[in-house]
Amino acid sequence: MTNAAPAPAPDARPGPEPRSAFARFIPLSTRWMDNDLYGHLNNVVYYSLFDTAVNQYLIEQGALDLHGGEVIGLVVETRCNYFESLAFPQRVEAGLRVAHRGRSSVRYEIGLFAEGAPSCAARGHFVHVYVDRETRRPVPALPAAYLNALQALEGLPK
Repeated sequence: MTNAAPAPAPDARPGPEPRSAFARFIPLSTRWMDNDLYGHLNNVVYYSLFDTAVNQYLIEQGALDLHGGEVIGLVVETRCNYFESLAFPQRVEAGLRVAHRGRSSVRYEIGLFAEGAPSCAARGHFVHVYVDRETRRPVPALPAAYLNALQALEGLPK
């Protein structure tokens, strides 16, 4: 008989978080076509809302130039946990924060809240790797406009 190490405990399922866990909120609209046959937003819509919230924030902050910017973000990882249903015609508020910033990557965490709700209906993350638009190779460092925009989303409790 050997003394094998115990199997690691499975990660606890994340739970909903309050508004205070997020630095900035972006209002979003749901659409008629977002609902599925079960009467709530289809799971892929949540990922679209994540992407929309982050990119809308970066555009508003002057960091992301969709057509002329030399740097673009490519999603390399994503995840979502669902806690309550959202459905059209609900208004949604996406809470944003930055959980980690590397040399050329950022882990954004997003909470999707029904308008005015105290805790999120879903929460997830995605990781952008910022690359040169032409070569698609990671940039050596994030441009100043990105760093300025990200600072406002960092340093919150999780």
